Amino acid sequence: MTTPAAQRGTTTVADRAVRRIAERAATEAPAPGPVEVRKGSAAVRGRRARVDVTVTLPYPARLDESGESVRAHVAERTARLTGLTVSSARIRVRGLARRELSAGQLAPPVEAAELRAHRPWSQRRLPVGVLALLAAAVCGVLLYDVVSVHAAGNAPARWRTDAMEWLSTHGPDSAAATGVLAAAGVFALGVWLLVLAVTPGRRGVLPMRTPLTGVRAVLDRRAVAVLVRDAVSDVAGAGRVRVRVGRRTARVRAGLGFGDFEGARRAVTEAAEAAAAGLGLARPLRVRVRLSTEPAWRAPADSDGGTGEAERSTPDEPTP
Repeated sequence: MTTPAAQRGTTTVADRAVRRIAERAATEAPAPGPVEVRKGSAAVRGRRARVDVTVTLPYPARLDESGESVRAHVAERTARLTGLTVSSARIRVRGLARRELSAGQLAPPVEAAELRAHRPWSQRRLPVGVLALLAAAVCGVLLYDVVSVHAAGNAPARWRTDAMEWLSTHGPDSAAATGVLAAAGVFALGVWLLVLAVTPGRRGVLPMRTPLTGVRAVLDRRAVAVLVRDAVSDVAGAGRVRVRVGRRTARVRAGLGFGDFEGARRAVTEAAEAAAAGLGLARPLRVRVRLSTEPAWRAPADSDGGTGEAERSTPDEPTP
């Protein structure tokens, strides 16, 4: 019996074709924004296929819902286009890409008080850990001595009896110097703990403006100093530049190697102010500039009449 020509041979779908279809299907998946494909893989065994796609989802989005939507679309689309049964479809979310929001998608306007950025609070791990260890050690030693006395019938430790006798005669009401100093130390420790509890700490970072509700960002002071220093260093004639950034003020000290002093001073001030304004801080920094001439500086010929003497060799007053 002869087999009809239409039934002869086999049709094989290559792994590469299935992989490309799965990658393309991932980019077509319904999501809050565009889905980017990093890489993908596929394995075909007979009439079954397994696909694995690594993607980058748009931010902000719910990862569980978006990932499941992409996985279901990849499995359904790949099975329909290849004619294979997709037994397993895995989606790996490798990153998030911030998407640009349209005018209709932007968050509703909120009051300025709601968008006010606050300094981040420190968790105070080091002081809390040290105090907890000291308290645990003292309580442990005292508990061991009490248990040994009442459970084993041992005599109390010499240090505990001496401490009780000393405390009975050197309390704060005895007007002894040691008792007063001990009370002052305990009082100072309590005040310090209260200050730590009610102050935010983390003085090394500056809060940034909040573009959306629920979003908080900070910028390290050292990074701010580096950015301002680099901007000032690009000014013609600027030599050594030092920048110190506080909570409210950025102090810039620069040396002038050549050029007009007043023009360089204005250029340094403008560069520092522009760099500080472009950082997106919640509270703009006040920039104070101090420019001084370096030993090798000489005034331009048209400003000193050709004498070659430096007209300014002392630091100028800081500008507000």
